[in-house]
Amino acid sequence: MGFHGFFLFAILIPYISFGTSSHESQNLTSSSLNDLEGLIGFSSCLESAIPDWNSYASPDYCTWSGVTCVGTSVVRLELGSTRLMGKICESLVGLDQLRVLNLSDNLFTGSLPNTLFHLQNLEVMDLSNNHFEGPINTFICSSLPRLQVFKLSNNFFSGEIPGNLGNCSSLKHLSINGNDLSGSLPENIFLLQNLNELYLQGNKLSGPLSEGLGKLSNLVEFDISSNEFSGILPNIFGSLTRLKFFSAESNKFTGQLPASLVNSPSLQLLNMINNSLGGSINLNCSAMKNLTIVGLGSNQLRCPTPGSLSNCSRLEAIDLTGNHFNCGIPVNCNNLQSLTEIYLARARLHNLSSTLEVLSHCRNLSSVALTNNFHNEEMPQPQGQNLGFSNLKVLVLSNSQIKGSFPKWLSGCKMLQMLDLSWNHLSGSIPSWIGKLNNLYYLDLSNNSFTGNIPQGLTVVLTLQFRNLSLEGIIFAFPFYVNGNVRNAYKKVSSFRPSLLLSYNKLEGPIWPGFGNLKGLHVMDLKHNSLSGLIPWQLSGMTMLEILDLSHNRLSGEIPQSLIKLSFLSSFDVSYNELHGEIPEKGQFDTFPPTNFEGNRGLYYRHDTSGFMPSPPDEARAQPHHQKLEIIGFPFLFGALAGFLITIARSFASGWVFS
Repeated sequence: MGFHGFFLFAILIPYISFGTSSHESQNLTSSSLNDLEGLIGFSSCLESAIPDWNSYASPDYCTWSGVTCVGTSVVRLELGSTRLMGKICESLVGLDQLRVLNLSDNLFTGSLPNTLFHLQNLEVMDLSNNHFEGPINTFICSSLPRLQVFKLSNNFFSGEIPGNLGNCSSLKHLSINGNDLSGSLPENIFLLQNLNELYLQGNKLSGPLSEGLGKLSNLVEFDISSNEFSGILPNIFGSLTRLKFFSAESNKFTGQLPASLVNSPSLQLLNMINNSLGGSINLNCSAMKNLTIVGLGSNQLRCPTPGSLSNCSRLEAIDLTGNHFNCGIPVNCNNLQSLTEIYLARARLHNLSSTLEVLSHCRNLSSVALTNNFHNEEMPQPQGQNLGFSNLKVLVLSNSQIKGSFPKWLSGCKMLQMLDLSWNHLSGSIPSWIGKLNNLYYLDLSNNSFTGNIPQGLTVVLTLQFRNLSLEGIIFAFPFYVNGNVRNAYKKVSSFRPSLLLSYNKLEGPIWPGFGNLKGLHVMDLKHNSLSGLIPWQLSGMTMLEILDLSHNRLSGEIPQSLIKLSFLSSFDVSYNELHGEIPEKGQFDTFPPTNFEGNRGLYYRHDTSGFMPSPPDEARAQPHHQKLEIIGFPFLFGALAGFLITIARSFASGWVFS
């Protein structure tokens, strides 16, 4: 039974023995005894206690946390997010009036007992976000006629989806996503006529999608993302007249989108990212009047049918990244006044000037990603006018080898929070007005050919002066990638660390002391430029700084001792400069490897135990060397002379010298 269960039982013996409960003048029936034993048994299998389940002050189980009764019958057991550990005992079958069982977001392990599926009155079972394992019970729906909500998501269940799930005729919500399930969808699952929400994403399910799906006429949300489904999508979406959300991202579907799908009047979200779909994009927005989010990136699609996307007047976000367009901008923004996000990276687009002109008519655009297009084109510089991106918060136009100077039209983008123009061939100076973009907190101009000084205006960017940034960061409809790196995927702007990235340019001049005002900056990367002068001691004012890379410049002087105050600094590199003096000790500096200081002939450690770079200046090394010769040399000469005289004296005394 375990200590917790025994303790509970000991507390309740008087109440059981005398046939009374804490309800005034109510007798314990056989049903309530079963409930009591069921709860005690459940507690006995736990490795962690539920605090008020073992209190002398509250022996009435109907008052225990997570327990709801009707009369003396337990009808709800809700212990989600209480960090419970252990297994689920079969004793729960004693709660024969239980309607809601919620044990989600805990640390339960093991397999599910068979008796758990004999609770005939159960309507909601939520065991999601635990560590359950093994196959899902094959008799799951044999004795659960009233089950409406069944959640097993984010566990470690394996094997196939039980075929008798179709017997849960009352089921409205089924989520078994985030497990290790395999095989194909059982045909019986398409008998669930009341099903509204079906979540199967994040498993290893495979095979074609059956036409039986069309029988689920009440389906509203359907997610099969991140599986191994293949083949052509069945043309059954005309039967799914209530479907609003369909996501099949990261599967192996081929062919074109079926006609019933691209004409669905109910659909609001369509996500087919990362498949092998082909043909032209042929969404019929005249029919798809409710469509707001479209994800068709990373397929093999060609340019859309003219006008197919331009009539989607409610469209808010579209991802067409990584397709084979080889054309100009595939949308006309005149009718897309609701559009806030557009992602067209790696889409083989050309004519940057025309693309920006078209997009400028989408007045509510806040996020634009055009990475890896327009190769070797010129950055447009409209004369006497801005392009009108008044609501733009995110612009990524990197990895395109674009030539020209810094775009002047960005001066009108007062809402800009994130700007990435890295890996191009932009040249000239960085304009001083960039410091007036007071919402800017992520700037990447690395790997270009910018010259001149770092704009002093960057030291007064208002957003970066606050230690605790409180940005109204937009939430992306699709994961946002940095430099195409899947590991750096973010769902909102504020997930990016506040950064100033100017590495691999031709910048000259000093590092401004005013950068110390940027208390909210996390990353400062200035490596591989021609910066000169001292490292300002004021940089210690950047109290949230995590990365500071000043390597491969022409900086001189000493490393300021004040930098040891940067308690969050996890990476510091000043290699290959012209620095001298002692390398600071204490604080985070004790964690940085010697390679981060190499290439500076005058730098040295005060106490070198590594054998690497014990390199104080020559004059610092010379003094101890002479002292050593002076101390050792004089005693040696004195001792040698004394020894010689003693030897001669003994020789005279013995007469040996005359023999």
